[in-house]
Amino acid sequence: MNEEERISFQTEMNILRKLDHPNILKLYEVFEDSKKFFLVTEYCKGGELFEEIVSKVTFSEHDAAGVISQVLRGVAYCHGIGVVHRDLKPENLLIDKE
Repeated sequence: MNEEERISFQTEMNILRKLDHPNILKLYEVFEDSKKFFLVTEYCKGGELFEEIVSKVTFSEHDAAGVISQVLRGVAYCHGIGVVHRDLKPENLLIDKE
């Protein structure tokens, strides 16, 4: 990782640490060794939204509305504090099944 990439990564991690919303994954800590970064986040038991969608025989309008409602609440929170997510897609959304 070059210096520009390192600065960009650290900036993103600092932003993520400050986010506090029930529909946004909480980042608790970042550790680094000589080769890797380790992110400590809250645990989301359900995996990626994309995998959930393709594993179901049907994904109802009701299910989709619930997901989109949660995503939009998280996005509205981010936009309200000047943060923009530039890569929203089902592969980047995690499910927390209780």
